[in-house]
Amino acid sequence: MESDDMQDFAAEARRFLDAHVAKAPDRTAVTWGEGDDSMAYFSSLPPDEEREFVQRAREWQRIRYENGFGWITGPVEYGGRGLTPVHDLLYDAVESEYDVADTGVLSVIGLGMIGPTILAHAQPHIKDRWLPAMYRGDAIACQLFSEPGAGSDLASVTTRAVREGEDWVLNGQKVWTSVAQHSQIGLALTRTNPDAPKHRGITAFLVPMDTPGVEVRPLRQMTGGADFNEVFLTDVRIPDDHRLGEVDGGWTVALTTLMNERATVGSEGVGPVAAALSPDHLSALMRATWTWDDRALRARLAELLVDVLATEHLNARALRKLRGGIAPGPEMSVSKLMYGQNLTRAAHFVSDVLGPRIIADTGQWGTYAWTELLLATPALRILVGTERS
Repeated sequence: MESDDMQDFAAEARRFLDAHVAKAPDRTAVTWGEGDDSMAYFSSLPPDEEREFVQRAREWQRIRYENGFGWITGPVEYGGRGLTPVHDLLYDAVESEYDVADTGVLSVIGLGMIGPTILAHAQPHIKDRWLPAMYRGDAIACQLFSEPGAGSDLASVTTRAVREGEDWVLNGQKVWTSVAQHSQIGLALTRTNPDAPKHRGITAFLVPMDTPGVEVRPLRQMTGGADFNEVFLTDVRIPDDHRLGEVDGGWTVALTTLMNERATVGSEGVGPVAAALSPDHLSALMRATWTWDDRALRARLAELLVDVLATEHLNARALRKLRGGIAPGPEMSVSKLMYGQNLTRAAHFVSDVLGPRIIADTGQWGTYAWTELLLATPALRILVGTERS
């Protein structure tokens, strides 16, 4: 049972949301043939529509921030509420009932991972500069970690940072950088001591993305969108006060980001792909395609839904730990792994239900649209860390 404090907080959140947005339609109810049948995991919007999408996200984040819901767990001095992760989760649960702008472009990487890293490792005036701007929606942050030769083996980064007086000069290439095209700041891992063991020669920097020498090039995905980018750093001069943590101590900074990353990507049933794991939607698809009587397919559907239910229970276990003041152990990492596997299995299951209709657009509602998710599934195996068998 929720405490009086939690009940009061939930009531406050509802009053705020009722004053600003409408209730969301039931996303689990299925009326076959009606509404948007998009199953996109990654965006494939045209550039103009994508800019409008990002602007709506910024505006909604600003409204949250100005009303005390922009950074629920953050320190009061930076515009936060100083409350617990349980309050944050409770707010997310309440907000999911409302028709609000999707703020993932800000929150997943910037607010969920880089903001806490800046809070933990940046100098005070850098915190003052960037934290309120990020949580107010004025600044978007990206993660300049992966490189062509250093993806899952993150400690093998080769982007160099060389000290020149009070500045550092950065040269190298980053890849698979989400939202770099919209970002004002990036968190970069660089090699500052090539003679040290690879985990001990790394230094982290905040890189303003408008600094001369920073070039962002979009990477077109087979889904049709360009969520990811290459980022080239050519003689980029960064003041030493933009360094996070100690010189050659960047691995500690990276671990702060990665721990928050695992906790950020782990909840199912979010966005357009929610239907991919919905029993009502998947069973309706089978009935619409005359495959409901196929016992083998029904058995596979049952197995998938059991795993979805198990993942929900795992998330609930982590929430119970948080409510008890206990930091979750491996639950969030396992939840992320199961989330990717469940979506992948759902896409493969649907491809067997649909047959050729998943690759040839017949115009039938709720069929070819699944190709958007199917083409995204390879990325789910490397998102937030590569799966290892």
